[in-house]
Amino acid sequence: MPSTAPLPPSFPRPPKSSPFRTSGRSPHGGRSPLIRLRHTVYRLIASGTRSKLGHLIDFFLVGLIVANVVAVILESVEDISLVHGVIFRGFDDISVAIFLVEYLARVWVSVDLPDARFRHPLWGRLHWMATPMAVIDLIAVLPFFMGIVLGIDLRDLRVLRVVRIFKLSRYSLALTVIADVARQEIRTLGAMIVVLLVIVVMSGSLVYLAEHTAQPHVFKDIPTTMWWAVVTLTTLGYGDMVPITTMGRVLGSVTAIFGIGMIALPSGVLASGFSEQLRLRREEYRNMVDEVLDEQLGQIPRSERRVLDDARRQLDLTEDEAIQILENEVKGVRVCPHCGLPHTSHHRDTDED
Repeated sequence: MPSTAPLPPSFPRPPKSSPFRTSGRSPHGGRSPLIRLRHTVYRLIASGTRSKLGHLIDFFLVGLIVANVVAVILESVEDISLVHGVIFRGFDDISVAIFLVEYLARVWVSVDLPDARFRHPLWGRLHWMATPMAVIDLIAVLPFFMGIVLGIDLRDLRVLRVVRIFKLSRYSLALTVIADVARQEIRTLGAMIVVLLVIVVMSGSLVYLAEHTAQPHVFKDIPTTMWWAVVTLTTLGYGDMVPITTMGRVLGSVTAIFGIGMIALPSGVLASGFSEQLRLRREEYRNMVDEVLDEQLGQIPRSERRVLDDARRQLDLTEDEAIQILENEVKGVRVCPHCGLPHTSHHRDTDED
């Protein structure tokens, strides 16, 4: 946090189980130069706490990803591609080299991640390589090597390079929250998708029965009519397939009404899940403060300023939210003048007695 912000007198240390806490030693206890180098690289690119150099690396990679997406878009314009094709190809070669080094570095340091699944030198790394973000990192460089190994014209694969935009999800906290919400509500969203598929099949089948005789070339089979059902449910209404019979129009009206509800339901679920995720993140931050306050009689050391600020960023909290939580928690603890214990803890024990 900036030094000019109205901060509480001190800051909390994350609990030992917190994913934001990193030790100064490798989890494997190694002391060799290679192990120390690996742990240094881990703190720069994979740790929850980052130095200034780590943040600069993040900004550089984000800028490179955005520049790659812009380059793919511009390269699709024939006039620009003909004039600056050499520049685009050179930029892509440099980008692939950087992304490949980043990917290999993340594979190398994955054994230092807090998750015990990745601790094994071989199987842990293979396990990490199967995670969604690792797969995205690999896909970001695959088109280049596919063109070389398979002898495919790179121009045919240039559009695939746009998938590099998904690498931003590692650096965008908003996308991370959305992904967490999707995982949290996966069962509810899955149930809605099943209901949507049932409606599509039923609407397509009924409208096929109502319209096939009147428009055999338009509603020629159920799969084709299911396209009409999808378009109607999503309220797009392209107009390429329009019922003309009375029964067909009734079914079309009912399908459109169902579509309004089916579009609104997932939006409500995601909005509710998003709010819940934010609440959980604030609660986790508050618990970090509570633990340190309980341990140190209401005193939170200033030496943990950077750790707390990194944790705030990881939890996607604004500075105002963090300051408010800190002020509330610090004001909520008063040392008892008689026993020297925190007032809240002292009276909690008294009430239990």
